[in-house]
Amino acid sequence: MTPFKSEWTALACYPTVPSDAVRGVDTRLEREPSGSLTLRYVLRADMLHVRIPPQAPSIRTDGLWAHTCFEAFIAPAAGAGYYELNFSPSRQWAIYSFEAYRQGMSPTDVTVPPKLTVRAFDDRLELDASILLDDLKGLQAARTLKLAVTAVVEDDGGTLSYWALKHAPGKPDFHHTDGFALELPGDLMGQPK
Repeated sequence: MTPFKSEWTALACYPTVPSDAVRGVDTRLEREPSGSLTLRYVLRADMLHVRIPPQAPSIRTDGLWAHTCFEAFIAPAAGAGYYELNFSPSRQWAIYSFEAYRQGMSPTDVTVPPKLTVRAFDDRLELDASILLDDLKGLQAARTLKLAVTAVVEDDGGTLSYWALKHAPGKPDFHHTDGFALELPGDLMGQPK
């Protein structure tokens, strides 16, 4: 596989729920020849006013999106199925597969759990999440992948702000196909271009 590294890209905040504490969320993707994909997130904020889940064992946990959480949605360019990946600053994680838009949700078994690295500073939080793409069986035949890269940030008052490369029309909805704005190179899964 050919290595791939995207440019740093700013996520946009959903306009009706801005956060005074957050200055921005930036992301970058890196793919290694080994088949792993690393999603890098930088939350730039006054960290005294952002709720960060406390450190916990790095295990699969549901409901991570209800608090500060970094996410990605990955789909083959053709087909209705996709995966939702949740990465908490607590180091907990979850991966779900969907048969179609918000339908047929089930936890995804992986042979190697995501590796999460978290670094906290006064003015930012950095999270790197590395996953083995081969564990996402529904992507293996895909020549091209589409991604929605997103984040949920909880402020110290409990209000959630929603960040994405691209927001779908209407209420915040990270599952909507309009948000799958990033396309990865054709040989991502070892397929010829």
